[in-house]
Amino acid sequence: MSTAAGEVTDRPVPVEDGDYEWDLVTIGVGSGGTRASRIAASFGAKVAAIELPFNPISSDTQGGVGGTCVLRGCVPKKILVYGSAFSSEFEDAAGFGWSIPGAPTFDWKHLIANKTREIERLNGVYKRILGNAGVTLVEGRGKLVDPHTVEVTSPDGSVQKLTAKHILIAVGGRPHLIDIPGKEFAITSDEALSLAEFPKRVVIVGAGYIAVEFAGIFHGMGAEVHLVYRQPAPLRGFDEEMRGVVAQNLGTRGMKLHPSTNPTKVEKTATGTYVLHTDKGEALEADVVMFATGRAPSTHNLGLENAGVETDSIGAIKVSAWSQTNVPSVWAVGDVTNRINLTPVALMEGHCFARTVFGNDPDTPDFENVASAVFCQPPLAVVGMTEKQAVESSSSDVLVFTSSFNPMKNTISGRTEKTYMKLLVDSETDRVLGASMCGPDAAEIMQGLGIAMKCNVTKKQFDSTVGIHPTAAEEFVTMRTPTRRLPGMKKKE
Repeated sequence: MSTAAGEVTDRPVPVEDGDYEWDLVTIGVGSGGTRASRIAASFGAKVAAIELPFNPISSDTQGGVGGTCVLRGCVPKKILVYGSAFSSEFEDAAGFGWSIPGAPTFDWKHLIANKTREIERLNGVYKRILGNAGVTLVEGRGKLVDPHTVEVTSPDGSVQKLTAKHILIAVGGRPHLIDIPGKEFAITSDEALSLAEFPKRVVIVGAGYIAVEFAGIFHGMGAEVHLVYRQPAPLRGFDEEMRGVVAQNLGTRGMKLHPSTNPTKVEKTATGTYVLHTDKGEALEADVVMFATGRAPSTHNLGLENAGVETDSIGAIKVSAWSQTNVPSVWAVGDVTNRINLTPVALMEGHCFARTVFGNDPDTPDFENVASAVFCQPPLAVVGMTEKQAVESSSSDVLVFTSSFNPMKNTISGRTEKTYMKLLVDSETDRVLGASMCGPDAAEIMQGLGIAMKCNVTKKQFDSTVGIHPTAAEEFVTMRTPTRRLPGMKKKE
């Protein structure tokens, strides 16, 4: 029995009972897999979770409980963002009366050792979470044999088969390398988080959130950074105006931008450095060339074809609104489905899956108004629609409120970097359609706005809210006059 992937139904397709060893076998124990497994176990399900042995750098044979976010993504990245931000703090301190004898020095190896120690601790924490929930952890590589059977190859080469009524795939994604000559000389974010030596010169190819975050990390620690990307501005998919703000900040801070530029090849020199060649005739020499050119679902060698599970053109597993594949007994959550590739979204999907299948409480993930942040420096945070999306989806005019100001701290430090805020409002309903901010503490502020957006907040409610003074956040409740009014493009019914 099968159903078309992506189909919205009132209920998931039922799965027939059988003589299975487990109620649930989860392949991949990152954020989504961990949440789904422990919540399922809390409902009384007998759960086995399969994950590769721990290593900070992922491969076909190594991974670790905790997954990308905890071990080689959000968490270690944010640690390095914190570390890189001190250089600007040292600069800003002078205006506040602080003096530091001599130039501050930075020890990359010390930071990386502390980072690795922390992710090893978190790996142990996640194992304990699963154990305390009653989930059995099976170390090895899982592969589907049929709709109810998973074959696990252990690190020692031994093989066992697990049968389950339900199988959940939560293996995430892997960095994607663009196919140009010399790509084998490039590193990805995995390796960047564990480099043995700090690179004095870095060329980063790409302009998504990973690229701009690592550009800020390496630059803040003292490296010369070149950012090479095909688009006119970084962060494709984000609000166009906010993309421009981020690009300006990157350049002002000293990173060298190469927009509308395509890499053509990477060469290794006789001295051990690397040269990235571009279609504009540039030859950028660096100690490290990093590709941050997207991620792809990790569906290779999973045996999906053995169970008849469908994937799309990029290898993502097709799922219904319930996270159910076209094979009713097989489910998938997280980046492997390529819906919204964020850790909190994977957590939501995993929780909804467990409640639906084992908690007798059918629930589908809600992908509307998911807030997100880019930890560039200063950070960008958004929730809701971009200006383009708001105009295209609205049948009434869209009011655009913006504010650009010098943060109070900068008035003393002398840093010439403005905070930029933006609200999009439907002129007819007064509903706030989108919010954006680029500036210090943007992510912390946007989380609160995300709650308001989920409650369908109106501009009038923003205006009636008393601000906290003096803060940057209060600017969101004091923007009274629209910067511009744009006609909606959707025809009225």
